[in-house]
Amino acid sequence: MKSAVSRRRIAVTSLRLRYAAAIMLWVAAGIGGIWFSATRVFTRHIEAQYHDELYGHVRELAGLVNVSPDGHLTLTRPLSDPRYLEPMSGFYWQVSVWHGDVLRSASMRRGGLDEDVAHSPEVFHAVDNGPTGAAISYGFTRPAPDGRIIHYVISTDKRFLDAAIAGFTRELTLWLSGLAIALMGTGWAAIVFSLKPLDRLARAIADLRGGRREPLPGTFPREISPLVDDLNAFIVENQAIIARARVQAGNLAHSLRTPLAVITDEAEHLAASPAGDEAGRNLLAQTDIMVQQIEFHLARARSAAMAKTSGQTSQLPGIFEPLINAMSKLHPEVDFVLRAGEGVTATVEVDPIDLSEVLSILLDNAGKWADSSVVIDLAADGQDCVITITDDGPGMSAEQIAGAFGIGVRYDLSRPGSGLGLAIAREIAEAYGFDLTLAPAPTRGLAARLAVRMA
Repeated sequence: MKSAVSRRRIAVTSLRLRYAAAIMLWVAAGIGGIWFSATRVFTRHIEAQYHDELYGHVRELAGLVNVSPDGHLTLTRPLSDPRYLEPMSGFYWQVSVWHGDVLRSASMRRGGLDEDVAHSPEVFHAVDNGPTGAAISYGFTRPAPDGRIIHYVISTDKRFLDAAIAGFTRELTLWLSGLAIALMGTGWAAIVFSLKPLDRLARAIADLRGGRREPLPGTFPREISPLVDDLNAFIVENQAIIARARVQAGNLAHSLRTPLAVITDEAEHLAASPAGDEAGRNLLAQTDIMVQQIEFHLARARSAAMAKTSGQTSQLPGIFEPLINAMSKLHPEVDFVLRAGEGVTATVEVDPIDLSEVLSILLDNAGKWADSSVVIDLAADGQDCVITITDDGPGMSAEQIAGAFGIGVRYDLSRPGSGLGLAIAREIAEAYGFDLTLAPAPTRGLAARLAVRMA
């Protein structure tokens, strides 16, 4: 049921399928109309031709039969159509006088023709049984000199008419089927050609989202060029907004840092005095909270803005080289080891600055707690590149892991830090829709797992 609904949704939302369905409908209607009308016209035409021919032959037959005064019948010469001389050819004639002579065509070696069709001086026709099957018969009557009635009947097997109609219908169906296929093929080619600019636009947008190209390149048909121009203008404007937002975030952080430093210094002096030590400690605690909140929300705003814009990607494992160099200097006693699977390289859909910030937070935390080594593993998992950072430190309990991403959470106050790192890392990951989790390492320590979507 679900697959049927999905197919209907695809059919409704696909321009190609809509155009193809319209073309198939019109081709079917047009070809069907041509087939129906052509077969009807041909059938009427050939039936009229057969009937005209039989009408003429029965009249010719009456003119060739000589009737004596006593009612004897003789044929002056054969009919002009030689098929009436060929045995059992399907073309027959018969002339008979009531209680008298009967003349038959040389073609009729057995059987006879039904005289009932010849029942009036007017020419009538009917379909009845002839010597070799169903036949179309024409006939009329004339009086003999002695008053008796002479019956003139001529007949042609109906199979000839049926075969002519069937042959025409078969050949017409074949040619119209070929024409329908050709029309649908050219219609599909026209659809592909006319929608090619939209395909090019879709690829350009995909490249834009993947960070491989910006703005949208090339020229487009005038029907969609306004859309492309507006998109390019939006891209340029959006990039300018993001650039200004980053500058403003930096300016805000810088402008707040100085007054916060002054407030912190005054709080420290106040805490050092006997009269204001408690108030000073409270003020210091509040300034720490202010610093944490400002840094967290600035990082969150910047990452959320970047995650909603296109054009930025990062390369793995290349992004790790400067990070490992920096961490090796920051934690010289820890060995940082990068292990990428054979041939594992990936382009991931995340801004390099944001990815570097998340990885530096995870690497710094691992370096702080590691006894001797931090191992970085890269592996492909479907559409994701999974980065696992494992330290050989004491690890964390399940309760500690559950609260590790809280703002300002610190489990060991003797070690440096603000308690913001993991919270910022989680916010950046969630802004991009990535999965960041912590879990006990298989042997000892803590493993941070980051699943990043590949471009």
